[in-house]
Amino acid sequence: MGVWQVDADTLARSRFVLSPLAETFAALKLLHAGVGRHPGESRWLGAHLPAYRARLAADPVSAALVRAGLGREWIADFLTPAPRGGEDFPSEVLRVRGVAGAEARAHLRTAVGGELPPVLLRDDLGDLAADLLSWVWASSVEPYWERRRKVLEADVAVRLDQVSRGGWAAVLDSLRPGTRWLGASLFQVNRHEYPPRSIAGAQLVLVPVTPQTGWVAWEEPSRYAVVYPCAGVLAEERAVGRVGALDALLGAGRARVLLLVERPMSTSQLVAVTGQGLGSVGRHLRVLRDAGLVERRRVGRSVLYVRTGVGEGVVRGVGG
Repeated sequence: MGVWQVDADTLARSRFVLSPLAETFAALKLLHAGVGRHPGESRWLGAHLPAYRARLAADPVSAALVRAGLGREWIADFLTPAPRGGEDFPSEVLRVRGVAGAEARAHLRTAVGGELPPVLLRDDLGDLAADLLSWVWASSVEPYWERRRKVLEADVAVRLDQVSRGGWAAVLDSLRPGTRWLGASLFQVNRHEYPPRSIAGAQLVLVPVTPQTGWVAWEEPSRYAVVYPCAGVLAEERAVGRVGALDALLGAGRARVLLLVERPMSTSQLVAVTGQGLGSVGRHLRVLRDAGLVERRRVGRSVLYVRTGVGEGVVRGVGG
């Protein structure tokens, strides 16, 4: 298994960051796989997969680059620079574009576990990768970014609430399949068999993305990142599928809000996930709170809402 050795200072300085480039690379991975893991991903693929396949059919070099770079067990490092936080997509993608040809080829050889096809023996691989990522961003991520950003912020708020209640171990255990806090300063980051890596003194960033995928990245020796799938999108899909009798009891909008606050969420985050207006979400929360089905919880400057025990009973008994 892949294990990082994390000292106390590194863990204490860990933080969550959002990354448009990470979101775009996750979208590229989803397009490359061509199969969604839940209905929302399948709908997105239906809208964008044909254009992606046409783009690669017209550009066989980029097609070969994607096949090599997205290896079965290893992603070519230059495609996934560790996010720094607070950067826009054009700033982030410059780090991909600036990679030297020899370095890119070395990363690709690691990803494929052998020699590269002749079509990839060239020095402009960073430019080609940046151009493809920019196309994915502009065509299939940027139009949704504001809503996705709010969903990602919702996930971060939930994780920070986990930190306040259960410490970092609770968060690291729940990021994605394969991550686990082992104790004794050891953090399992995936299930692959790689030598342990010490990241003492470095910065560790945790990066949510909306597609249900994840990976690790680094800029040795100063920055390491774990990219993980956020929970908000799947929570929304579960809510849509489970309204049932709750719809008749509470109304569809209110039932959806009650289902979503299984974990703490703010008003603005609920607006982002549900697509309902701020006024509607506020009214639903007020009614649910007056009925004793949700309660308010303050985390820093945020006010979060979460189901009470009574609310849990209603969901289990009526929502099935």
